[in-house]
Amino acid sequence: MTASSPPLLYDAPSERAGIWWRLHKLEDLVLSFVLAAMVVLPLTEIVLRSTLSIGIANAATLVQHCVLLVGMLGAAVAAREGRLLAMGGLATRLPTRLQPPARIFAAAVAIAVSATLASAAIEFVSVEREGANLLAYGIPLWLVQAAMPLGFALIAARLLVRSAEQRPGRALALILAAGLWWLLQHAGDGIVTPGLALVLVAAALGAPVFIVLGGIALVLFAGDDLPLAAIPLNHYQLTVNPSLPAIPLFTLAGYFLAEGGAPQRLIRVFRALFGGLRGGAALVTVLLTAFFTSFTGASGVTILALGGLLLPLLGGVRYPERAGIGLITSGCSLGVLMPPALPLILFAIIARQPIETMLLAAIVPAAAMTAMLIALGIWRQPRDSTPQAFDRREALAAIGDAKWELAIPLVTFGGLASGLVTPTETAALTALYAFIVEVVIYRDLSVRRDVPRVMAECGLLVGGIILILGMALAFTNYLIDAQIAEQVSDWVQATIHSPWVFLLALNLLLLLVGAFMDIFSAIIVVTPLIVPIGKAFGIDPVHLGVIFLANMELGFLTPPVGMNLFFASYRFGKPIGEVARAVLPALGVLAIGVLLVTYLPALSLFLPRALGH
Repeated sequence: MTASSPPLLYDAPSERAGIWWRLHKLEDLVLSFVLAAMVVLPLTEIVLRSTLSIGIANAATLVQHCVLLVGMLGAAVAAREGRLLAMGGLATRLPTRLQPPARIFAAAVAIAVSATLASAAIEFVSVEREGANLLAYGIPLWLVQAAMPLGFALIAARLLVRSAEQRPGRALALILAAGLWWLLQHAGDGIVTPGLALVLVAAALGAPVFIVLGGIALVLFAGDDLPLAAIPLNHYQLTVNPSLPAIPLFTLAGYFLAEGGAPQRLIRVFRALFGGLRGGAALVTVLLTAFFTSFTGASGVTILALGGLLLPLLGGVRYPERAGIGLITSGCSLGVLMPPALPLILFAIIARQPIETMLLAAIVPAAAMTAMLIALGIWRQPRDSTPQAFDRREALAAIGDAKWELAIPLVTFGGLASGLVTPTETAALTALYAFIVEVVIYRDLSVRRDVPRVMAECGLLVGGIILILGMALAFTNYLIDAQIAEQVSDWVQATIHSPWVFLLALNLLLLLVGAFMDIFSAIIVVTPLIVPIGKAFGIDPVHLGVIFLANMELGFLTPPVGMNLFFASYRFGKPIGEVARAVLPALGVLAIGVLLVTYLPALSLFLPRALGH
C-alpha cells in the first residue's frame, strides 16, 4: 500500500556510494534481521512445544516488540525512499511556479508533526524508564521503546531533506516547521481550528497519511490540554497487540512469492487449465490478482508486480486495452476480502473477534464477488477471440512445475484449522514455506543478493502501514474519550429504527469513507464507532466486518483517492480519469455484490457456524 509512484515531495540527491550508501544498506539489513527474528521465534516455539513440551520464555512478547521495531525502522526507510503513503496530489496540479512553495509547506507541516511526535515519545519513554520494567532476559523495556523517538526524529530529518531541491528551500521548510512545532506546544485551545485547517491543506498538497492522522490527533490533544505522550503510548499499545505480528509475516510470504517466479508459474497453470475456455484470460487475471493481494495485503503492489504480465495476456486474446486495465485494477481489490488478507486480521483485532472466525466468514463472500467479476470479464472478452486448445500434457506439466506454490493455501488454512498453532505461528509457517519454495526449491531468489532486498521492501511497506495504524488509533481513542462514539450511536438509534435501513445507510457511509480514507485508517477509526451500533440493531460483528471490507474494496476503485486508480495510472501510463472510467463496470458489479453480502448474512455466517466458530 506504500506509494510506489513518484513521491509527492522532491527526491533528495543520493549517491549510491560512500558512507551514506553503507549506512542505508546497514539499515536495510537490520530491518531484514528483525523480520527474520519474527519468523524464527514462533517456529522455534512450535518445535520445542511439540518435541520437548517446553517453550521460549517471553517469546510472544519478543515477537510483539519486533513489530514495534519493524514499524519504526520500516517507516524510516519509507521516508528515506520517499514512499510514505500520501492521499492527495494537489501540489502536482498547481501551476509550475506554485509547486515548490506548496511542497515546502506540506513538508513543513510533516516535519513539525514528526518532531512533535518525537518529543512526545521521549516523554513517554522517560516515564517508562522510571518504571524499570524488563522486556526479557534482562533487557530494559524502555530501550526497545526508544525506537519510537528515534524513528520519528529520523523521519522528520528525512522529510526535511526531501522538502526541496535546494538548501534555501529546505531552510524555509525548517523555519516553518519550527514555528508550527512551537505553536503545538504553546497555543492551547486556540490551536484547534487553525491547526486542523493547516493539516488538511497539507494533506491535499501531499503530506503522508500518518502525518495527517497524527497531526489531527496532536491538534485535538493539545486543544484539550491532554498529554501528547498519550499518542506514542497508543502507538506502542497497538504495535504490541498479540495478534498484530500476523500482518508483517503474511506480507513477507506474499513478497517472497511476488518477487520470485510464482507469478509466471501460476499464470502458466491457469492458462493451461482455463485457456481453452472463452474468457479464460479474464479468469486467470481475476484469480491471480486477488490471490497475490490476499498475501501481500497491498493491491498496489499486485498491480505493479503483475500488471506488466497480465495486460499482454489479455491483449493476446484481443481483450480491449481499457477493459483489461479495468479488470486488473479491480481484480487486485478483491484480495482485501480473501483470506488471509491483512484487513481481515486487522478488523478482527479492532472489533475483538477471533481471527479464525473472521477469515472463515470472508471465504464465501470473497468467492461470490470474485465469481461476479470473472463473469463480467468473460462477458467483455470479444466473442470471436480464439481460445487456445486444452493440452492435457501442458496442464499436468504446469501443475507439476507450480505444485509447491499451489500448496501454500493448504499450509495457511491447515495451520489455522488445526488449532495446534496460533495465527502468528501460522503466519510464520507460511512465510518460511514461501521462503523455502522461492529460495531453496526453485532458486528464483538469491539468499545474498535478493532476500535482504525483498525483506527490506516488505519492511518498508509494513512500517508505513503500522505507523498509520498507530496514529489512527490515537485519533480514535480521542473520539472515544470525548464520547463522540456514544453520541453518534444515540443519534443513529434515535433516527433509524429498521436494521435494513441502517445497513443501507451504513453502505453509503462506508462507500464515502472508502473514497476518502485508506483502508487501514478506516478500520481503526470507523470500526469502534459502527460495531456498537451494529450490535444495537442485532447485526453480528463478524457479518458487519465482511460488509465493511466489501465496501472498502469499492473504495480502492472510487475517485478521488481510490488507491488502485493511482497505482494503475502509474503502471500503465494512463491518466487517472481514463483508469477511473475503465473500472466503472467492475465498480457496478461489485456494488451489487456488496448488497448481496449486506442483506444475505448467511453468506458470511454459514461457514463459521458450520465449523463451530
